[in-house]
Amino acid sequence: MDDFSRSWTALRAAVAGLADEDFARPSGCAGWLVRDLVCHLVIDAQDVLITLATPADTPPTRDAASYWEVSETPPTGEDPLDALTVRLAAAYEDPGLLRFHLDDVGSAAGRAAVLAEPGGWVGTRGEVLTVGDYLSAYVVEWTLHHLDLVAHLPHAPRPPAESVAAARRLFERIAGAPFPATLSDTEALLVGTGRRAPGPAERTALAEAGVRIPLSLG
Repeated sequence: MDDFSRSWTALRAAVAGLADEDFARPSGCAGWLVRDLVCHLVIDAQDVLITLATPADTPPTRDAASYWEVSETPPTGEDPLDALTVRLAAAYEDPGLLRFHLDDVGSAAGRAAVLAEPGGWVGTRGEVLTVGDYLSAYVVEWTLHHLDLVAHLPHAPRPPAESVAAARRLFERIAGAPFPATLSDTEALLVGTGRRAPGPAERTALAEAGVRIPLSLG
């Protein structure tokens, strides 16, 4: 719960501190500007609220790691839902409206997460998870998107080190193997998800560790 709140609070604060012109800059998500990414975060926050308000009466079928559908093909931004996000983001026109919407819905999602019982069962995407596992899964989402947000914004605050470390631990569970210690937590996430191509030495170290990359989470 602490990891969720820490990562989500930091991401929302980073968005709140952006200048209007920053919303038109590219993000670390293929095919998306910063405004598109922020619009996606609004949708994510809505998903969190919906899931936490959807109790389940059957045992969990997934945990924080198996929650994710894993693909070896990184997104290109051409998926129909990705394209819809771009159109929706453009409809805001004023970045201040998008910033306000994220703060409004995002704050509610953050409060709902704090109030939720970690051991409770919730349903989402046809599966059941404990609240704790569901929120833990989102630490990876928030941290990766925080890195996406600041990819071309050197002045924006980076995600907390604790959040990046927690995201790496879960990502290694998803990958089924630990990443080489020579990779920092941030680099492990960027390289592991295909956001950055590994150098020759990194590729060798990853192969020796038995890690397959890239892994795209959906």
